[in-house]
Amino acid sequence: MTTMTMVVLTPLLAILASLLLKLVYDNLSCYWLTPLRIKKIMEMQGVRGPKPRFFTGNILDMASLVSKTTSHDMKTISHDIVGRLLPHFLCWSSQFGKRFLYWNGTEPRLCLTETELIKEFLSKYSTVSGKSWQQRQGSKNFIGQGLLMANGEDWYHQRHIVAPAFMGDRLKSYAGHMVECTKEMLQSLKIALECGQTEVEIGHYMTKLAADIISRTEFGTSYQKGKKIFHLLTLLQSRCAQASRHLCFPGSSSVGLIPSLLFYLQAFVCPCPPPFLVDVNIIIGLNLFFPSKYNREIKSLKMEVETLLMEIIQSRKDCVEIGRSNSYGNDLLGMLLNEIQKKRGNGNSINLQLVMDQCKTFFFAGHETTALLLTWTVMLLASNTSWQDKVRAEVKSVCNGGIPSLDQLSKLTHLHMVINESMRLYPPASVLPRMVFEDIVLGDLYIPKGLSIWIPVLAIHHSEKLWGKDANEFNPERFTSKSFVPGRFLPFASGPRNCVGQAFALMEAKIILAMLISRFSFTISENYRHAPVVVLTIKPKYGVQVCLKPLEP
Repeated sequence: MTTMTMVVLTPLLAILASLLLKLVYDNLSCYWLTPLRIKKIMEMQGVRGPKPRFFTGNILDMASLVSKTTSHDMKTISHDIVGRLLPHFLCWSSQFGKRFLYWNGTEPRLCLTETELIKEFLSKYSTVSGKSWQQRQGSKNFIGQGLLMANGEDWYHQRHIVAPAFMGDRLKSYAGHMVECTKEMLQSLKIALECGQTEVEIGHYMTKLAADIISRTEFGTSYQKGKKIFHLLTLLQSRCAQASRHLCFPGSSSVGLIPSLLFYLQAFVCPCPPPFLVDVNIIIGLNLFFPSKYNREIKSLKMEVETLLMEIIQSRKDCVEIGRSNSYGNDLLGMLLNEIQKKRGNGNSINLQLVMDQCKTFFFAGHETTALLLTWTVMLLASNTSWQDKVRAEVKSVCNGGIPSLDQLSKLTHLHMVINESMRLYPPASVLPRMVFEDIVLGDLYIPKGLSIWIPVLAIHHSEKLWGKDANEFNPERFTSKSFVPGRFLPFASGPRNCVGQAFALMEAKIILAMLISRFSFTISENYRHAPVVVLTIKPKYGVQVCLKPLEP
């Protein structure tokens, strides 16, 4: 080897060695040193938990417990589902108390159920807590880095851009789309009955309806293209969930490297353990060069979604730039573009990737969760016909047999109580994890940077201590009074980082349910099998089958 070659190679090898050492240190710090330090700090405060396994933490224990509890259907329509969906919470809270530390892989999580501490944490520390690196990695190919995944100043900036789209007159402007889409859904149900169907799977209709509504409200006249985008996003969501069964390393940009369940979007536990040796050909670092089937599909779907979104966005930008229009439109996308235009600095251009990420976030947050809220509420009303009759009578009295107006929605108090009870029993998210980015003091606890606070929303919603002996029963009367303990009802989280679209979701749910209950009566089908499962959200495993009967106008 010549002297010249050595002169060139030596610094290159030194740089390579430095990068390798940094990668090793980053991983050692992330997966060993930092968690060990946090564990010692919490143990000194009397907070203990189940012993973690090397590298996988308590993931395998959780997956095994949930697999056992969800391997069979429930014998009756019982709402006592905490032991089914969060068996690890019941196991560890009984063993270690109301505060315990468990390990999501190498990420330590503190279980927090004390309502005063939850209220303080969500209201006081919203700017120094948020989504962990693993959560952001798990969702970047699906919804990107939009509002749902943003942290700190980035989150604050995005929230101020997005929030006006869900307030005041702008929020009211979406009601017309909701009514028209619901009319189409009701007509589809009528046709199904006329064709001889004796029962329908209402979840299918609610999913399609929610997709139609978000397509129209988000894209307006471009909603047909929007429907295609959302179809592709549904496929992308499925592929990302499958691919996220692989472990990512700091500095890695690949979807998955080592088969495991460590970062299953980091927010929820899969209802059953997946095959842990899915892509045995994947070797650390080679996934970038030999992408798996899931990676290829994800890349293709993501590109197709963003191409369609870019076409819609660019078309609106062109219209404004050539003077054909003085705004980007009155739908959600148009309002988002208008707000960004108003708030951007001099000479700065619109961040198109951020706009696309927000569009994808709107779809996920405004589609699946609302469809499930409607599905579970219909199930509850179908199996509690006295409350169904009570709500129907209220709708008839308030709306005089017509379509509910926005002013009338606020007067549907029984319907509002039913919706709240539905979200209490079957909340959109079973848990709420937030990582702390700075050392904080929470009540009598010192919370070190890097510890995640894990709020078991489902368990809190079903707590007899907070809700009484009938906590696992359907009783909307409990929401007669608006005053209750802060921190015990969290369907939309709370504090500054609560769900920005909660008013949109509630308006949509009230319009749809009021129109449905005015046109049909429904009972639960004998074919319905009660089997709630968690796949990101709480879902009916086999759907919800109901028997519909049209009512006289």
